[in-house]
Amino acid sequence: MRRAYKKHKVAPDRIYGDEQVARFINKVMFSGKKSVAQKIVYDAFDLIKAQTKKEPLEVFRKAIEEASPILEVKPKRIGGATYQVPMEVRGERKLALAFRWIIEGARGKKGKAMAEKLAQELVDCTNGQGNAIKRKADMHRMAEANKAFAHFAR
Repeated sequence: MRRAYKKHKVAPDRIYGDEQVARFINKVMFSGKKSVAQKIVYDAFDLIKAQTKKEPLEVFRKAIEEASPILEVKPKRIGGATYQVPMEVRGERKLALAFRWIIEGARGKKGKAMAEKLAQELVDCTNGQGNAIKRKADMHRMAEANKAFAHFAR
């Protein structure tokens, strides 16, 4: 039998002292360049503060909450056929998907610095717009369309 996965403890970030922000920085990071990722995230937070006159940490938390999916579909093979079975998303995966979608949404935009694109995507998410929100809606739509197969979930 396999051993249980030992979850890594992430140290809180240096400015906000928040573990979620530290994880977000790690997701933004490319090729181990953490200082670059930190600069991008902190610059984005400064831009959010300048644009919205709100606390960046609150905007960040609200954006993550808005972008986190509740349902997802997982393929299940039953009797030679593969069904898309809707399932509830557990907490860790919710966060990971929200982070991924927000970062992908920011990287998908063209013509600005990454910090500006990230700030815009976070603000869009808090307002219920943006690419991450679209991805969440698509996932929920898929789950809703396949809810007839929900009885296959275990």
